[in-house]
Amino acid sequence: MKKAALRLLLVLVGFVGVASAATLTATKPNIIFIMADDLGYTDVAAYGSKYYETPNIDRLASQGMKFTNYHHCQNCTPTRAALMSGQYGARTGVYTVGGVERFDWSKRPLRPVDNVAELPLDRVILPQTLKTAGYATGMFGKWHIGQQGPHAPGKRGFDEAIVSMGVHYDFATNPKTEYPKGQYLADFLTDRAVDFITRKKDAPFFLYLPHFGVHSPHQAKPELIAKFKNKPGVGGHNNPTYAAMIASVDESVGRVMAKLEELKLAENTVLIFASDNGGVGGYAREGLTKGGGDITDNAPLRNGKGSLYEGGTRVPFIVRWPGKVNAGTVCAVPAIHVDIYPTLVALAGGAMPAGQVFDGESLVPLMRASSATLKRDAIFQHFPGYLGMGGDQWRTTPVSLVQAGDWKLMEYLEDGRLELYNLREDVGESKNLAATMPGKAKELHAKLVAWRAEVKAPMPTKSDGAAGPDSGKKKGKGKKNKAKENN
Repeated sequence: MKKAALRLLLVLVGFVGVASAATLTATKPNIIFIMADDLGYTDVAAYGSKYYETPNIDRLASQGMKFTNYHHCQNCTPTRAALMSGQYGARTGVYTVGGVERFDWSKRPLRPVDNVAELPLDRVILPQTLKTAGYATGMFGKWHIGQQGPHAPGKRGFDEAIVSMGVHYDFATNPKTEYPKGQYLADFLTDRAVDFITRKKDAPFFLYLPHFGVHSPHQAKPELIAKFKNKPGVGGHNNPTYAAMIASVDESVGRVMAKLEELKLAENTVLIFASDNGGVGGYAREGLTKGGGDITDNAPLRNGKGSLYEGGTRVPFIVRWPGKVNAGTVCAVPAIHVDIYPTLVALAGGAMPAGQVFDGESLVPLMRASSATLKRDAIFQHFPGYLGMGGDQWRTTPVSLVQAGDWKLMEYLEDGRLELYNLREDVGESKNLAATMPGKAKELHAKLVAWRAEVKAPMPTKSDGAAGPDSGKKKGKGKKNKAKENN
């Protein structure tokens, strides 16, 4: 009798253990991060466009929270490094695309800090931490922080990874993957994403879907171009091909949303949509007329990709989490790329890696209540280099910035010039208040200097002119660099 009772007790304990494990799995939300490439802040209807059509992204915003003060870097590689490492570029050394030889700075006063093109291997990156928290991990799209060997995503925490970028038709993939002739890259990546969701539906998963769209070359599906051919442009949004590219990214978001609904996963999935930097536009207003010009317009924001004005760094950021994030809400608290790592780890119920410095703060409190605040009082950017536009025009020269609440201070490092803006009253950064509000400028500048010291931010050094690059003329690089000037 005692043995029978003991067996029954063990069976009951086993059932409880299985139930507890199932409950634990169910409480861990799936996490999907979809990121467009070069999509401007106002290139989405939910953020103001009257020409581009983004019904799925708009629906996502209506079902979740729209962040209106969220920032990435001025171009693609440093954003991806910050997302994966949770660290500012001053710690990783990843500031831009490629090396400092991409643009001829020999006639400028400063020599830029050498750029790190591949995210250092000594960092425990986001997918590795989420795997430790019990997540299956998949990545399909643009990686751009180390393509080969140990730097590839499949070696850095992703169970499955297919990398592709560069063109939108007849694209190459790594590893090589078969696809129907003539398929559009955004559709291919979405096929892989929804297949991953389908196969991993029974346990927590992290899906990273970084599209190459809407990056140049501007190629789109003919039937979508035709849709916008005769549509009147509005406010600098007027290119049918670019509109069609945005429509393809929007279709991808819609397909992911539909798959979650079909599999009854939507309620337990955190779905995030963002862009990696500002749109390729706003240059004409700055007198930047060389190097390809505007494909879109980031107005009312100033400038565009490659600049550290708001048009270059402020991007759409939407999060949906049914039952946890209130539908149709808006958050205006300043947030930035380094926040994503701690945010997703908090959502996963995981632990941040010990012994590694992180610069961000979890946004989960903001997701729960848009009226919430964060512990920190400022966010920062540091760009100790040059990004050319073409000829002798520059999208940015070396600059650091601090944003504290509504206030943004930029220090241009060539001459120490300060620019101070109140973004609540002047989101277009048209009125430099540094001279009229010297106290505020001094206060923020001291905060910026202290932060640079804390993170040991490398500074550009005086140039002797002789050390300048040759604008990529050696080894046949000239044409290649021209094609990549807007990266």
